[in-house]
Amino acid sequence: MTQTLTATRTRVAAFPRAARLTAAGVVSLALAVLAARLAWGTEAAQAFVARYPGVADGAALEGTPTWAAALHAANLMLMVLIVRSGLAIRTSPRPAGRWTRRGGPRRGRRPATVTLEQWFHVSVDVVWLATGATYVVLLLASGRWVRLVPTSWDVVPNAASVAVQYLALHWPHENGWVAYNALQMLGYAAVVFVLAPLAAVTGLRTSALWPARTALDRVLTLDRARAVHFPVMVAFVAFVTVHVGLVASTGVVRNLNHMFGARDDSSPVGALVALGVLAVATLGWFAVRPALLRPLGAAFGKVTR
Repeated sequence: MTQTLTATRTRVAAFPRAARLTAAGVVSLALAVLAARLAWGTEAAQAFVARYPGVADGAALEGTPTWAAALHAANLMLMVLIVRSGLAIRTSPRPAGRWTRRGGPRRGRRPATVTLEQWFHVSVDVVWLATGATYVVLLLASGRWVRLVPTSWDVVPNAASVAVQYLALHWPHENGWVAYNALQMLGYAAVVFVLAPLAAVTGLRTSALWPARTALDRVLTLDRARAVHFPVMVAFVAFVTVHVGLVASTGVVRNLNHMFGARDDSSPVGALVALGVLAVATLGWFAVRPALLRPLGAAFGKVTR
């Protein structure tokens, strides 16, 4: 009973804090837009944008392969489930049940019993990591890594130029089918090569899959892993929010064709695929409930209430 009341108070206290952070973010964005709009009319700003239009050298590689579009769709669905299951762990006042690995604890592992919410979160994480590893392997094998990894320092001023253009509400001239702009390049590289590994390592550290004793335990303590893992999720959510906003405001039909249709035209293929992916993701969001987690967990282990 005490644990239930504590969890309830924590959830209630979290909402005002989240509201304050959201309000601070909105005000900061508004001030940044105002500053960029005021600076846009100056000669210095125009000269800077003319010198650095926004695309870094060596980033051009035309087209989107089918495997990239398919993995992008899978990644979107899995990230929705990861966020949903992670929030379920933090906000559920009472676990839906306990999940135990068949065969009991394994040597060198923590006890095999976890909550159903933890088991589902880790299970989705494993599929997400497999999807991400497939993407990275194909990215390197196909040579498309040059679209994400900067090869010259001019990416920095070009990214700053793109940021100024976005904030000033003057969209830069770009063609994502041929090359990402410098800010997109840095953002995508950060997600693939920084945020995703951080989420994987800190999530693994807090799960039952982490070995009982390792040399990293003193450096990556459980408290440190938890302190990093949730902000990483917030960073993912912030990235997706900005990403979706820019996709919608810079030519949504064509952008969706690039992302989900592997084509560069104005057909509705990409939009239809994206709507289907969002529909499945939405169903997944609302399906993460005890009524589904219990039979799903029972298919892979022993579930007790």
